[in-house]
Amino acid sequence: MSTSAGSRTALPPNYIDNDPEWKRKASLWMLEANQGRLNNVGTVTLLSGTVSTVVSDMRVGINSFIGLMPTTANAAAESPYINTTKQSFTITHANAATGDRTFRYCILG
Repeated sequence: MSTSAGSRTALPPNYIDNDPEWKRKASLWMLEANQGRLNNVGTVTLLSGTVSTVVSDMRVGINSFIGLMPTTANAAAESPYINTTKQSFTITHANAATGDRTFRYCILG
């Protein structure tokens, strides 16, 4: 007797109809998530000559936490403020002429 996760009514566009294959893919995804490899990261470079940079990302929600990690020395000198909205976030920062203020970001929630 096989067990199933129940009826799947709202399936994503690339769903797997084969139950054993679906379980294998779900198991691999859980292993990756358990090891900290989640698809919730990106890269942003702050715009020079402006005081804010908007990042559009469909994974962002109104109450999401955005973590920034500077990847350049000029980025490490920044102290940005982040405001999230649905599917985007705004980074308010200093109006500097330097263009190498690059951050990696992660989205939680």
